[in-house]
Amino acid sequence: MTRAAAPRRVAIVGGGISGLAAAYFLRDAPVSVTVYEGSPRPGGKLAVSDVAGIATDDGAEALLTRRPEGTDLIRAVGLADQLVTPGTLSARVWIRGAVRDLPGRQLMGVPADFAELARSQVLSPTGLARARLDAELPATPLDGDVSVAGYASARFGQELVDRLVDPLLGGVYAGRSEELSLEATLPGLAAAARRHRSLAAAAATLLPPAGNGAAPPPAFTTLAGGLGTLPPAVAAASGAAVRTSCMVRELIRIPNGWRLITGPASQPGTAEADAVILAVPARPASRLLASTAPAAAVALGEIRYASMAIVTLAYPREAFAVPLGGSGYLVPAVEGRAVKAVTFSTVKWPHLLRAQPEHGVHIVRCSLGRIGEETVLQRDDAELAAVASAEFAAATGASGPPAEARVTRWGGALPQYAVGHLDRVARIRAAVAAQPGLAVCGAAYDGLGIPACVATARAAADQVLAHLAAPAGPGAARQPGGDGRQ
Repeated sequence: MTRAAAPRRVAIVGGGISGLAAAYFLRDAPVSVTVYEGSPRPGGKLAVSDVAGIATDDGAEALLTRRPEGTDLIRAVGLADQLVTPGTLSARVWIRGAVRDLPGRQLMGVPADFAELARSQVLSPTGLARARLDAELPATPLDGDVSVAGYASARFGQELVDRLVDPLLGGVYAGRSEELSLEATLPGLAAAARRHRSLAAAAATLLPPAGNGAAPPPAFTTLAGGLGTLPPAVAAASGAAVRTSCMVRELIRIPNGWRLITGPASQPGTAEADAVILAVPARPASRLLASTAPAAAVALGEIRYASMAIVTLAYPREAFAVPLGGSGYLVPAVEGRAVKAVTFSTVKWPHLLRAQPEHGVHIVRCSLGRIGEETVLQRDDAELAAVASAEFAAATGASGPPAEARVTRWGGALPQYAVGHLDRVARIRAAVAAQPGLAVCGAAYDGLGIPACVATARAAADQVLAHLAAPAGPGAARQPGGDGRQ
């Protein structure tokens, strides 16, 4: 009797949502998949823990619905009944001592309606007059990639960039608009700007028509138990072996495959695989590829990361003489405050309130840390929580200290899509594609959100499956796979 061939082996380095999603997309293929995660748990920046007895996300707490990849994955792993919609998404901005409504028709701070911009009182009269010149100015050339601030300020002036564009982009990337790429962060707007002289007119083409009476579907969703419940479900549904506390320190090309060196240098382990997917941030990916794909390693090393912290505060409901309005507020960097964004979690997500006793708490999340402001994060947890609660009280009038505080630090968490990012990613992918059986995925490439990460995971899974399905070269022989034990 002929012995059946052993399944091909795929190693996935990194057990965040990208790596786990890649493992899930390999579930039906005739391959054996092992995920290697250096930390004690899978999930990366998706985690959930209790604050004042309420399950609250430590990291990302919402995902976009306009891209289907995230919600499709949620449904595929059996969590469709856990999807919940926000109670409100009307964010505001804290400027000059007042929390003001954001203009209704705007795209990442780029206004599409100057009347709404005026009503918001976000800009000074001088700043508003300068912004209106966008409708009269000649076209601003858009040849190649430019920074968001460079292009937007040419159209609207610096005040609008400082008070609207920068805080909205900063809330996503923890970056600065004068460094972030227009093509990489706002590709739809960049394309529309090439078709319209006015940037406001370009933004209007990307928004629903004004006054059509139809309420758009919610732009965000989450899971009732928190987005931190997604990674365990994806891991279980993938059927992959997930090895935690198992750092991959070295990646070596061998005939017909790859060798992984894992664990501490004093007690190294080895494993072999026919294909490898790197689902780790740019810096560790650069180290792993330094010898086998140096061009990719160099380009990956050019991607900077911002660190951040999330201070989650629980307040008694009676701490608020005036009910919290909207889903939260942003804080422009020009205001000189440590907190850059605040989410009113129990207002944005009403299911958190419904799960509480009558006299429960309000949960708020304060985000701190912009690129270049690492000194803010060098304070200890108690001081960081005190700063966040003091600034929150100044903005909202909350009385008394929070009943509970949790500080979650995410060092080097958010890749910066600097000018030239798309070319950089193209160089990375070209160098990786030249290495048979190698693929990359994650937040460093095509978007920070869960749907974008899931999309890169599917592409990486498809790439290695195509490699494994290709006929072997003349005389090629399968290499025996290591068992990966340390």
